[in-house]
Amino acid sequence: MAAMTTPGGQSAFLAWDASSTPPTLTVRGDWVLANYAALGRELVRFQHIVSHDAAPARARIDFAHMGALDTAGASRLFELLGAELLAAAAGPDSALPPERRALLQTVDRANAKAGAAPAAPAASCGRELLGRIGAAVEEAWQQLLALLGFMGLTLEALARGLLHPGRWRLTSVVAQIEETGLNAVPIIALLTFMVGAVVAFLGATILADFGASIYTVNLVAYAFLREFAVLLTAILMAGRTASAFTAQLGSMKANEEIDAIRMMGLGPIDLLILPRVLALLVSMPILTFVGMIAGIAGGALVCAATLDISPVMFLSIVKRDIELRHFLVGMVKAPVFAYVVGVIGCLEGFKVSGSAQSVGEHTTSAVVQSIFVVILLDALAALFFMEMGW
Repeated sequence: MAAMTTPGGQSAFLAWDASSTPPTLTVRGDWVLANYAALGRELVRFQHIVSHDAAPARARIDFAHMGALDTAGASRLFELLGAELLAAAAGPDSALPPERRALLQTVDRANAKAGAAPAAPAASCGRELLGRIGAAVEEAWQQLLALLGFMGLTLEALARGLLHPGRWRLTSVVAQIEETGLNAVPIIALLTFMVGAVVAFLGATILADFGASIYTVNLVAYAFLREFAVLLTAILMAGRTASAFTAQLGSMKANEEIDAIRMMGLGPIDLLILPRVLALLVSMPILTFVGMIAGIAGGALVCAATLDISPVMFLSIVKRDIELRHFLVGMVKAPVFAYVVGVIGCLEGFKVSGSAQSVGEHTTSAVVQSIFVVILLDALAALFFMEMGW
């Protein structure tokens, strides 16, 4: 008999007798949780001593010398004997007491159930498509809830600031106005000027077929006063300013600066969000007005070059035919777009998880969301003003 012993000379948990027919494996000691690690080492030593051909698959198991047994010990027996031999040892013909047979059978069933891999469901193109659509709808719904909740927080902070004007951080607001408004004037003016020239050129080309080239002036004025100036300004601010807000706040979040602000007892909404949102609320109407002037100037230049409509005549037609309400319709939308763009940019910055990849992903998300929401709101506003006769 090749008996495995501990360093102290006492019998270990297993003894292997290969000289008998069939070979005999004697289980000794207490197979309980307290000896779980020692049982693991004993199994490793047993696998080294017993060759593969003499493995206990055909052996007789002797449990007469086994002491206590619990679930942990039964799991070690499963590792030692395998499912088939353990099932035979726990069978009706076993000399084990009924309670130990029941424990071994339970462990055997549990291991068999855990080892059985669940059958993969049959892939269905329609099911996959519906699943992705559902996931996208759920994600959009969660984004909407988060945006509405963040809007509520900013409006609450804004209301508190109105009640306590001394809490305004004017230096931050002025700095953000310079960054978001003054520095954006050249790009806004250039873009709207070029678009105004393109609109006037297309209008002159098409209306000339009907002998109505003079109405190119009305087309340019209507388009920029009501739609193009505010929409182009909002889209540019979404790409320029919302992305900047997300990158700035995301970097602060990654560097744990926002957590430090909270630890000092300051509110991130009051300190970081309100100055940016207020700056956009001030800058967007001004930039929209600049866009209107630049767009109309671009249209006037094309009309002067291609239709022989002088700037004086151009302005007189605008004054005669274009009502003030068209200008007000465009200007009313500017603060709404400014608030939406600012809130989305700041919200995405607060969602950054801490890595550079997360900053890039949320910056992209801020631009996409801002442009989408701006165009959606503009379409709804156009329908509303049309139905109201404004």
